[in-house]
Amino acid sequence: MLRLRFSRQTPLHCQAVISAALLAFFALASGKPMSGAASAMNHSPALERVGWTKLPPLPDKHGFAGVFAGVSRGALIVAGGANFPNQPVWEGGGKHWYDKIFVLEKPDSEWKTGFTLPRALGYGVSITTDKGLLCIGGADTDKHYTDVFLLEWIERKIKRTALPSLPQPCAYASGAKVGDVVYVAGGTATPTATQALKTFWSLDLSKRDAQWQELPAWPGRERMLSVAAAQGNAFYLFSGVALSAAPDGSPQRTYLKDAYRYEAGKGWTKLADLPHPVVAAPTPAAAFGKTQLLIFGGDDGSKLGFQPVKDHPGFSRRALAFHTDSNRWTDEGEGEAAHVTTALTAWRGGFVIPSGEVRPGVRSPAVWFVQSGAGDKPRFRD
Repeated sequence: MLRLRFSRQTPLHCQAVISAALLAFFALASGKPMSGAASAMNHSPALERVGWTKLPPLPDKHGFAGVFAGVSRGALIVAGGANFPNQPVWEGGGKHWYDKIFVLEKPDSEWKTGFTLPRALGYGVSITTDKGLLCIGGADTDKHYTDVFLLEWIERKIKRTALPSLPQPCAYASGAKVGDVVYVAGGTATPTATQALKTFWSLDLSKRDAQWQELPAWPGRERMLSVAAAQGNAFYLFSGVALSAAPDGSPQRTYLKDAYRYEAGKGWTKLADLPHPVVAAPTPAAAFGKTQLLIFGGDDGSKLGFQPVKDHPGFSRRALAFHTDSNRWTDEGEGEAAHVTTALTAWRGGFVIPSGEVRPGVRSPAVWFVQSGAGDKPRFRD
C-alpha cells in the first residue's frame, strides 16, 4: 500500500493533486486499473483535513490521567485525575489522586484554579449536558464510587449538584448521551477486580425524579476502558479490555476489538470489528457530521508488557473512523498526539482532548483542540 507523507506546510489542495497524480502514475505503470476514487489509503474524504492545535496546558508539570472533562456555559472544565508526582512508576513511584478543578473560559485565556471536587477522584465517566459537566462514578486509591454530580460554571464559580447515585460502585467505564438519556457501560467495581463489569445503565435527564435504570447488556464480553459514542438515536460501544485472574491473583487483560450499537426499543446490534483495539482512547468518540465517529489513538495492545517500561515508545497515534451508515472502518492516518485514559469533549466548534497518559505511568499536561476542515489554523466558535 502506497502511503504519502507531506510537510505540514504543504497546502491541502496541493497534497490532494500530488496524491492523485502519483497514484495514477503507479496504476498505469503497473497496468492495473484504478478503483473508485483511487484512494490507496482508504481514507474518508470528510476527515482528511483534521487540524490539531495546542491550547494552554494544564497548570501542572506532570498532567493527569483519568480526568473528568466537559463544558458549562461556554467554559471548559477539567477535574480530578491521578499521576506519579515524585518518582516514575518504573522506579516504584506511588500514584497520587487529585481533587483539583481547572476552568478555561476562552482558548487564549489562562486556566482558572482554586476549585476542588468533594474528594480526590478520577477515572469516571464525563458527559457534557445542556447545564454542565456530568461526572459519573470514579475511583481513588482505596475504592470505587457511586457518586454522580453536575459541575456548573456560574459567575466564575463552580457549582456542584448531586444527582442519583449509580446502582453500584464503578470506575473505568465509558458513557455517552443520546438525546436526554445518559448511558454508562462496563467498568470495574473495585480497585483489585479480576473481572470487569457487564452492566449497562441509563438515566433520563428530562425526568425530574429519574433514577438509574439497568438495561440488557451488549452480547459480547464484559469490559472496561472502552470507547463510547453517540450519533443520531444510537449509543455505540467499541473495544475495551476484559479481565481475568493471573496465576498470582493479579488482573490480566484481554484486548477486545468488537463493536456494538444500542437503540432504545430495538436493543443491541453487533457491528463490524475494529481493525485493532483502541483501549482507553479519548471517550466519547468524536462525532463528525451525521454518519462518522472518529477515535483518536488508544492502546492497541501491541506493546503490552514492553520492557524496559521507561523506554516505552508511547501509545498509537492512529485514528480510526467508523461509518455508521455503512458499518465499516477506515484508517485515517496518524494524529499529532497519543493520549489515553482521558475524556473528549466538544467545545467551540471542535473537540478537546485534555491531558492524559502518553506512555505507561507518564502523563502530559498538553491540551489539544481537534477540528475538521481547519487546516493549520483553528476556527474557534463562540
